[in-house]
Amino acid sequence: MTDQRKLEREVVLKEEASLKRALSLSVLVLYGLGTTVGAGIYALLGKIVGRAGMYAPLSFLLASFLAAFTALSFAELSSRHPKSAGEAVYVLKGFRIAFLSQAVGLAVVLAGTVSAAAILNGAVGYVQSFVAVPGPGLIVFLVFCIAAIAAWGIRESVGIAALFTLIEIGGLLIVIWAGREGFLDLPQRWPEIMPPFEWVGWSGILTGAFLAFYAFLGFEDIVNVAEEVKGPSITLPRAIILTLAITTLLYVLIALTAVLNLAPSQLAESGAPLSLLYQQVTGGSPALIGLISIFAILNGALIQMVMASRILYGMGKQGLLPKVLAHIHPLTRTPLWATAAVAGLLLVMALGFDMVSLADATSAITLSVFTLVNLSLIMIKRRDPRPVEARIFPMWVPVIGFSFSLAFLAQEIATRFLA
Repeated sequence: MTDQRKLEREVVLKEEASLKRALSLSVLVLYGLGTTVGAGIYALLGKIVGRAGMYAPLSFLLASFLAAFTALSFAELSSRHPKSAGEAVYVLKGFRIAFLSQAVGLAVVLAGTVSAAAILNGAVGYVQSFVAVPGPGLIVFLVFCIAAIAAWGIRESVGIAALFTLIEIGGLLIVIWAGREGFLDLPQRWPEIMPPFEWVGWSGILTGAFLAFYAFLGFEDIVNVAEEVKGPSITLPRAIILTLAITTLLYVLIALTAVLNLAPSQLAESGAPLSLLYQQVTGGSPALIGLISIFAILNGALIQMVMASRILYGMGKQGLLPKVLAHIHPLTRTPLWATAAVAGLLLVMALGFDMVSLADATSAITLSVFTLVNLSLIMIKRRDPRPVEARIFPMWVPVIGFSFSLAFLAQEIATRFLA
């Protein structure tokens, strides 16, 4: 190594390390799709059809409409405050209470880690269907691999997540293509999909939409890589909106494919409805869809780890948590201590709790955060209605987002904890 190169390397190492702005709009949308279009649709479709029947596509449309208001709130807040630890920063700006901001940030980290733990527990069954390996050992191995990828670099980890996202979206497109003949009957069967005005039909659509809402969760994770995005004030809102729009299109097409090719009762009784659908319409083995499901599951866990580590980094940088969590390695330009902390917590959660308990906790925490974030935007907009160079939406957007989030939270508490 020449003296000049040695000098340049010493200068780089002495400079204060920072996160690397390497994410473009297209990569960020794939990142968002990876956490939204994941394991949920592969498992939830049958349960939603069980509630809504032939009207399941409308349940997905309604759920997208309900999620859109909170998504737009996140879009405006990310444009106003493009910082890591997004939700914690938003609540701090809105309420100006450090303790509440700390609680929200830690809640988001917990929700992401709990979600990843639930995902990994689900992955064990899929992997064991191909290879006979002990569950606990497999979880340790998967956590180590995911943590190594997350620590490698933001471009590398999000690049791998984008590849996995393309694979899982490809799985959905394969199912849609396999069931394409069902769409030939759509003009004749249209009355079956459009509900009457009686309450009986709409009650199933509404209860299906409550469940489908959870399949749209994940768009909020985009804001937590804000300091690694090129032109964040413009790119982040666009990525959130595009993620929700593409997710809605895929979900509605999958739901239509399902109900046009199989009886709702068959879909509702299946624990792997997409595999069943593929097998029924092609007559082939569902192993391909099962393999793609593994990629979808692992992708969700990877993205949750990246997201949670950036929140810990952002909170450390804001002084809300110990500064060591804000340390950036000068070569990888990633928060190694924050990533290690998330990996340790993930390992404890995945080995110590079952998947159902973890999934229940995730939804309750996420809805609580949504409620506070929408309320924070209302307070911020009252103090500063039109900031310079920020994407602004009308006041009724966070008001409706707050109302829907609070209603979903109340329903979740009543269903999960008071029943």
